[in-house]
Amino acid sequence: MPRPRPTAPRSRILRGLAALAVLALAGCTGAGPSDVVVQPGAARVAAAPTTTLNLFAHAVAKPAHDAVVPAFQRTPAGTGVAFQQSYGASGDQSRKVAAGAEADLVQLSTEPDLTRLVDAGLIDPTWNAGEHGGVPFGSVVTLVVRTGNPKGIADWDDLLQPEVEVVTPNPFSSGSARWNLLAPFAAESHGGADPAAGLAYVEKLVSEHVRIQPKSSREATEAFLQGRGDVLLSYENEALFIEQNGDPVEHVTPPQTFRIDNPVAVLKGSENLPVAEAFADYLYTPEAQRLLARAGFRPVDEQVAAEFAKAFPRPEKLWTIADLGGWTAVDAALFEPRTGAIATIYDAVTQ
Repeated sequence: MPRPRPTAPRSRILRGLAALAVLALAGCTGAGPSDVVVQPGAARVAAAPTTTLNLFAHAVAKPAHDAVVPAFQRTPAGTGVAFQQSYGASGDQSRKVAAGAEADLVQLSTEPDLTRLVDAGLIDPTWNAGEHGGVPFGSVVTLVVRTGNPKGIADWDDLLQPEVEVVTPNPFSSGSARWNLLAPFAAESHGGADPAAGLAYVEKLVSEHVRIQPKSSREATEAFLQGRGDVLLSYENEALFIEQNGDPVEHVTPPQTFRIDNPVAVLKGSENLPVAEAFADYLYTPEAQRLLARAGFRPVDEQVAAEFAKAFPRPEKLWTIADLGGWTAVDAALFEPRTGAIATIYDAVTQ
């Protein structure tokens, strides 16, 4: 039987009590005026997201996604889409997804970390068939120093000065560390033409000047900001990020350095495949490319790159992974555990 409609005075009392209850709840939860809106006779309820994308990415890419995710959510394709984001060392992130972590798309530091997921049957082998090879943005290897550059660091040879301590992450957990080592290797070996010279430099650097080996580029940054070391090997975008935060550092890009390509791919078994693909495609749009550039990442769109040319000066020589024969050859020759030349150097240092 329908409940009798309350009289007007009783209705006003009930509405008053309800309003007081909402205000009390706001006080308990720390909500402010922007969090709770009370309207006479109705409560405003935020619409629940219709899709949640699980994104696994390497640590220093967070500012990129902080820039583009909200913009994507304002597009028709991104309406109602929430993001569950996980950041960490690139190799660790790749292994987590390979082991079964629920993911819709990944953004990793190096191609081998993504190839692991291709080999596991999680990502289509044609992930890099597009115009930009599956890489929507990138960076270059740079040298982060204390404000005023007290050690006078300008080029790779300066890192080998007596008593210069260098901070760079471990290349077997962090993709960024591989880029960091490939830059001086390429410079000293003339693009791989003299690998012995490149390896001699890396051995001296690692054995005499690298004292700690953080797991990720972000952990390396934190150690440097806490006072460890004289020079931090890092991505240009990470250097710009900490400079903009007001930390007492500056960066110097050597005349010869290395281009960093950070791939993005969608897992083919994603339950949200169309939405994940829409987000991956959005990263290449001019709007997203400009947001990425403002966040410190080098855009791949040529027109947008031209707009930001002053912000991203081109080094005298910018080596690429293709100059060294591609990731398959580089991984086998340098980073294969126990047999790669750089892996052997690290094994000797840790014994």
